Formats: sequence, structure tokens, C-alpha cells
Amino acid sequence: MDGITRVPEPLNEPVHSYGPGSPERVRLEARLAELAKATDAPLTMTVGGAQRLGGGERIDVVQPHHHSARLGVLGNATAEDVGQAVEAALKAAPAWRALSFDDRAAVFLKAAELLAGPYRETVAAATMLGQSKTAQQAEIDAPCELVDFWRWNVHFARRILAEQPVSGPGVWNRADHRPLEGFVCAITPFNFTAIAGNLPTAPALMGNTVVWKPSPTQTLSAWYVMRVLEAAGLPPGVINMVTGDGRAVSEVALTHRALAGIHFTGSTATFQALWGRVGQNIGRYASYPRLVGETGGKDFVLAHPSADPAVLRTALIRGAFEYQGQKCSAASRAYVPRSVWQAMKGEFLDEVRALPVGDVSDLSNFMGALIDERAYARNVRAIARARDVHSLDIVVGGHSDDAIGYFVEPTVVTGTDPRQEIFSTELFGPVLAVHVYDDARWEQTLDLVDDTAPYALTGAVVAQDRAAIARATDRLRFAAGNFYVNDKPTGAVVGQQPFGGGRASGTNDKAGAVQNLLRWTSTRSIKETFLPPTDHRYPHMG
Repeated sequence: MDGITRVPEPLNEPVHSYGPGSPERVRLEARLAELAKATDAPLTMTVGGAQRLGGGERIDVVQPHHHSARLGVLGNATAEDVGQAVEAALKAAPAWRALSFDDRAAVFLKAAELLAGPYRETVAAATMLGQSKTAQQAEIDAPCELVDFWRWNVHFARRILAEQPVSGPGVWNRADHRPLEGFVCAITPFNFTAIAGNLPTAPALMGNTVVWKPSPTQTLSAWYVMRVLEAAGLPPGVINMVTGDGRAVSEVALTHRALAGIHFTGSTATFQALWGRVGQNIGRYASYPRLVGETGGKDFVLAHPSADPAVLRTALIRGAFEYQGQKCSAASRAYVPRSVWQAMKGEFLDEVRALPVGDVSDLSNFMGALIDERAYARNVRAIARARDVHSLDIVVGGHSDDAIGYFVEPTVVTGTDPRQEIFSTELFGPVLAVHVYDDARWEQTLDLVDDTAPYALTGAVVAQDRAAIARATDRLRFAAGNFYVNDKPTGAVVGQQPFGGGRASGTNDKAGAVQNLLRWTSTRSIKETFLPPTDHRYPHMG
């Protein structure tokens, strides 16, 4: 076939409501019950198309909101396991990159349809149980956001291939968008099944082969994502999933001569360690590895004196406490003028206090549990430190209980000293720090928002005064990668922003964007001259 094809027009996947009595709710509740019973399910690696447990220690995957309930068992990948995954990726590379773009794209378009259809409630249920997401949070994550990634990535990739240079008289200039030489290592986080699915598949769409290491606590939904890709016709060895803590990946994959890139989402410290590891080994690689990463952020909501209290109240509750504040984009610090705080404080705190927290299998709950014991302990320690600081006041929440699950109450801390660590240190939990400022100090507060924390992935301004919105947008231009006006700082939708963005995560340019896909190509320029010169002399030579 030599036609210039058009890929299907990408459409964002509609979000199911899972309302009482709805067919999708019945299906979801059935899958929740079935997956919860599979306590000994082997959560295998996939290497060269073959499934087997990693050769290392066995690790239980549990429900964070009911940590005695096991969902399955994984095997920690050994150095030998990772080495075999790398070799499988390198072996599969020639045939995969030789496939036409249409053939590669068809795999991910079919995967999108499978996830939107027959696998929908299975992946949603795995995300709920394994990552303690409510039905709403799981639905907008996987299936919806991952379906969006797969559809829009194909659309964006076709745009890249169609972008060709101009040609002068008698010359034909072309761009050959090659995959990278070697393999890509995708290291993915616990908090979003969609990001975990996008990070290995975006490079694969562009012709690369991948070694994928998901977070241990996200292994259940990652295992099902692999099944979706296999059902869609992904050839063996194109994406090789290894399980466990990742130590062997660091030892073997990141020092391998053929490492061509790292696709990462996770903590700042981890990404800096990965970057340092690559830097230490830069002389041994066949090419310069691409390092593409998204880390966390101390994300903010800034209210102007003209802010609508009801809008601000909703933005803070959803932005700070959906998915227990475990989003890269979650609001963890807020700056509220005194007049607005006085108008909204009582109702806001009452609503936070009333948020239902518990087992996410009970669809009436707004929040679940923190992902594991380490995350729980980090937040408990931070709340304890806040109690000892005289300039901070815990005005709601602050209690925790890990007897059944890793539960921390939604907590609001007000502070008169906005330089305290709770305003600058990322906790990745349901803790919102609020600084109430004098209405007349709007300009000074803009400066405070910008320079308090070393980084922010997302930020929001809430105001009705258009001049204030314009001022905040300009002054905070470099304060966050995604910026929201009169909304919570989460919830960008893939394809509906100029450069993508995550439906649930509010991710920046990594999520379903032309810029991200370009990073997984190595462009070759081709110039063909139809009537080449036959005399080396130029006219000026006489």
C-alpha cells in the first residue's frame, strides 16, 4: 500500500459516571469483587513476549486501604532478568522499526479501543484496588486518559512525519524521523496508570523498543495494560516489562552501552539520581541518551480579593484532596486574601471535615488511602512537625490511622509564616497549607508564590478581576508548567491543550504532545540533487 493515509480523527474518551444503577457501575463492582479474590495471582514480567516471575524475592501487592488484602505477588527483577529484557528489546528493534508507521499506529489505536471497551472496567478496578483510587479518579485515569494518550499520540506522530522541509530548484529535501539507536528505559510512577502506560508506548510508537519498569505498587494495573497491548497485536520484545524495586534496572539497563533514553515520571530526587547515573557513564554509551522526565511540584492556588468564594472552595477541595493529594498536580499550598478567607472559612472547613474517607470499593467515599507505609509515615511526620510550630495551626484534620489502611485525614494547616517548610516541601498527601494575606499585599504575594518553592508543576489563580488574572498570568509565567484560571490546578485533557496535558494528572509537555514524541526520534536530513554540477569552478572565478 503506497497511499498517504489519514489516521482516525482523535476524540477524547467520554467519562462514565458510575452512578447508582448504571450498567458500568454493575460491571465495575463485579470486577472489583473478582480482582479482590485473586490473592495469589502471579504478577509476571513480560520479556520477549514470555511471562514469568522475576527471579528475586517475592513481593506482595496489596490494597492500600486494606493492606492485609493481597492482590497478587510479583518477583523482584534480578540483574539477569533485566539483562534479558534489554537483549529482547534489542533483538526486536530491527523488525519493529522496519514496520510502517501505519502498522505501528494500528497497534495503539486498537489498544485504545480495547481499553475503552472490553478491558475498561478491568483496568479501572485494578487501578482502584491497587492504587486506592475512587471510581471517578480511576475512570479519568485509566481508561480515559490512557485511551486519549494512545489516540492523540498517533495523531501527533502523523503530524511529525508530515512536517517536511522546503526544497529549492532542482533539489528534494526530506526528513527521515528515525527511532533512537538502542533501547529506551521507561520508569513509571504509582499514581497514574495512564502515565505508566504512556511512558513506554510513546517511544514505541515512534519505532523504539522499550524496557519498562513500573512502580511495585502499580504492578496490578500495569500487568493488565500489558495484556491490552498484547491483545492489540504488539509484537514480542517491543515492550518488555520487568517488575520490582528497580535496583537491577539501575545496575544493568542504565549502564548498558545501548541505552538510548530514559522516560521517567516520579520524584525529583530519583530523577536527579538517574541523571547523575547517566552522567557518570556518559563515555560508555553508543549515543547520548535522551533524558525525559517529569517530577513533582509544590503546586499552588492563588486567590485574588475578587475571587468567588464558592469557586475557590471547590478548587481547593478537589485540587488538594482528590486522590489523597497524590497527584503531581495536587494543590498543596494556597494564598487567600483575608476578606475572602473570612467569607469562606467556615463552610470550607466544614466541607473538608465532612469528606468521606475509606475503602474505595465503597463508591460513596471521596478519598481512599495513601499508597504505602512510607508515604503514610512521611505525612504523619509532617503533620506532627506542624503541631510544634507556633506560626502554624491545624484547623481541620490532622489525624491518621494505619490499622486497616494507610489513612490520613484531609488536613488544612494555616500559617502566618509562609516560609515554613510545609509551604515549600512536597508531601504528596492530603495536606493543604494556607497562608492568609492582607488584601492590599497582592503584588507582594505574587512574589511570594513565585519564590517560595524551588519548583511547581501546576498552579492556579482564582479571580473575577480580569486585570488581576492578566497580572498573575504574566508575573507567574515561569512558576508552573500548567497554569489554570478559576479552576483547580489538575485536570488538563490530552489534545485540548496546545501541547497536550494529562486529563487527571495535569501533566506538562510529557503527556500526549508533539514535543514529547519528537524526543524519541533522531531526524536524518536527506538532500537529493537532480542535476548535480559537473564543474567545480564558480562563475566569480572568471
